[in-house]
Amino acid sequence: MTQPKRIFFRFLSILLLLPMAAAAQGYRISPGDVLRIEVIEDEALNRSVLVDPRGRISFPLAGTILVRGKTVNAVQATLVANLTPNFAAPPSVFVALEQVAPEREPVEPTLMTIFVLGEVNSPGRVELEPGATLLQAFAAMGGFSNFAATKRVQLRRTDHRTGLENVTTLNYEAMEQGLSTNATLRLHNGDVILVPTRRLFE
Repeated sequence: MTQPKRIFFRFLSILLLLPMAAAAQGYRISPGDVLRIEVIEDEALNRSVLVDPRGRISFPLAGTILVRGKTVNAVQATLVANLTPNFAAPPSVFVALEQVAPEREPVEPTLMTIFVLGEVNSPGRVELEPGATLLQAFAAMGGFSNFAATKRVQLRRTDHRTGLENVTTLNYEAMEQGLSTNATLRLHNGDVILVPTRRLFE
């Protein structure tokens, strides 16, 4: 292919990019987007680049550039500045948004785990939605055995910063009758509910 034809087709490819660049003029680039970069003076540099999870792109002779939150015009200006030392004059660089990052599926909330011990019908590990209350935990563990000391239920919570365990004594019967606000107490991941055995005549 002759030099004039090569230049013609190079400019034609740039013209095809211009509508995309115009449409994305106010768009802020995000990780996962794909940018098309064309350098008139060196077609070997022309390529599509993916914005990495940190919001950066890598481009030959220009290095690694932070593009997250920037417009295509701002990225274009940065590329010109970074590439200029490699050319006799500032190169003609065109940047277009080739593909927008696909929308991610909504992340399901992670379940939290608590442990139920003692006089309950279903002791062991219980998984609950984050923010679950103490009363919801009682429902999930299937109720108490006939020997449960329901006025002395213990909530054991370990402070992960200090390693110290805090024990709170709870009266289930008072909660059931609406006489205690502990029913709405929010549980934390790793909490332990211990239901002791009822004493004689208790």
